[in-house]
Amino acid sequence: MLIIGMAFIYGNYRNSEVVLTNLNITNVNDAIPKVALTFDDGPSSVYTKILLDGLKERKVKATFFLVGENVENNKKLTKRISKEGHLIGNHTYSHADLARTNYNKASVEINKTNEIITSITGTSPKYIRPPYGDVNKKLLENTGMKVVLWNVDPEDWKDQNADIVVNRIISHVRPGDIILLHDIFKSSVEAALKTVDILQDKGYQFVTVDKLNNSTIK
Repeated sequence: MLIIGMAFIYGNYRNSEVVLTNLNITNVNDAIPKVALTFDDGPSSVYTKILLDGLKERKVKATFFLVGENVENNKKLTKRISKEGHLIGNHTYSHADLARTNYNKASVEINKTNEIITSITGTSPKYIRPPYGDVNKKLLENTGMKVVLWNVDPEDWKDQNADIVVNRIISHVRPGDIILLHDIFKSSVEAALKTVDILQDKGYQFVTVDKLNNSTIK
């Protein structure tokens, strides 16, 4: 089952009171259609390197929402992600469901990850993707970070079949979309690179989420 998550205004949140920054509506009349590839749960010591090699070859920049404990185990890889011009975001320290976690513990999940990433890359993340798309309103207001969800979710974690994932993305993607994938699966990396090849042939440009043409991004 394909899930198209609404990345603009509200998102697919359990907490309906949370209002999100509108991050995704790229002007569909742009001469060059733009989309953002985003990857969750890494870095993976095996598959993230393969992904980075493929993106470099294709001259594509992506957004990586990293898990803090994985960053600690892959410091060189995290530094490479930053050095090669990709955008790094926060995905909590242990992939915690922020809406179902004690407020203080949830704050630690976010702050600890920011500190680890900053110590490695020299840059503090400005964007966060809460695992499962869940966060509580008070926590969101106090993070000082912008929340990024998604529009196209091919459920790559579920099928782990590159061709199925590619077909789901291509069938639903449109200019301005944020595509959700995971760089911890071989099939997802294969699907990402195949998607890039197909969409580049169609004239699409891949950008990091902060480069989407939207006046609400500040």
